[in-house]
Amino acid sequence: MTTRHVRVPGSSLLVVDEGSGPPIILLHAGIADHRAWDALIPLLAAAGYRVVAYDARGFGASPTDDVEYSPRADLRAVMDALGIGRAALVGNSRGGMLAYDAAVEMPERVAAIVGIGAGLAGFDGGTTPEETAVEAEYERVDAAGDPVALTAFETGIWADGPLQPAGRVAGSVRDLVYEMNLPLNQPGHVAGMAIALEPPARDRLADLRCPVLAVAGLLDFSSVAATARHIEAEAPDAHAVIWPDVAHMIGMEVPDRLAEAIVEFLAPLPRWG
Repeated sequence: MTTRHVRVPGSSLLVVDEGSGPPIILLHAGIADHRAWDALIPLLAAAGYRVVAYDARGFGASPTDDVEYSPRADLRAVMDALGIGRAALVGNSRGGMLAYDAAVEMPERVAAIVGIGAGLAGFDGGTTPEETAVEAEYERVDAAGDPVALTAFETGIWADGPLQPAGRVAGSVRDLVYEMNLPLNQPGHVAGMAIALEPPARDRLADLRCPVLAVAGLLDFSSVAATARHIEAEAPDAHAVIWPDVAHMIGMEVPDRLAEAIVEFLAPLPRWG
């Protein structure tokens, strides 16, 4: 694995690069950094792919100035710096939202999308009464201003699942989620000001030219599975896979199963680079 930094206006993005073959770019969740992919990267590299992951601006080892920026432009800068013309984008949560946005804005650069517990800008998948109560508690903990308590709460809902018992997933997964997320909740953390895609991807799913695999877990918020099913229904070439026994951080929870699904999805496609 090689590591480098890619300069973008107002920031420097940490990038890791392993393997050879058609490139896959991994886009992490909004509570994580590139380390969320540590278990998945070697599996995809062993399957014959070049696997790239990077810390998005304001996350992990990619500090940023407090400037406006386009997440799609940052992704394009990483691809350009690494000599990648087209890539398959694998995105978790916030990273999945970026993958869909990028495929709309620069379709010539995206060979395929795997959305994992992914969001879709502008789409609301709804909520259950039980989940509404969790969201209200989330707001209360956030407003209290205690970064340790907030990080512990977020670790529970995103790693274990919003309505699941604490400790459902392995301690190593919970510990890493907590470690990645705690700096993001510290007072004074600078994240930059992301420029949203307009109109949002919700209104432009028909424009997606690439095949899409939307993976969600039933132990996550119900809106995530609803989003995957909506994408399957509205995008020209999309398929939803709903797993009953996983929550939000699927690449950390079941990396072997996810790698198998990604490889099976990508294998029939013409090679890209």
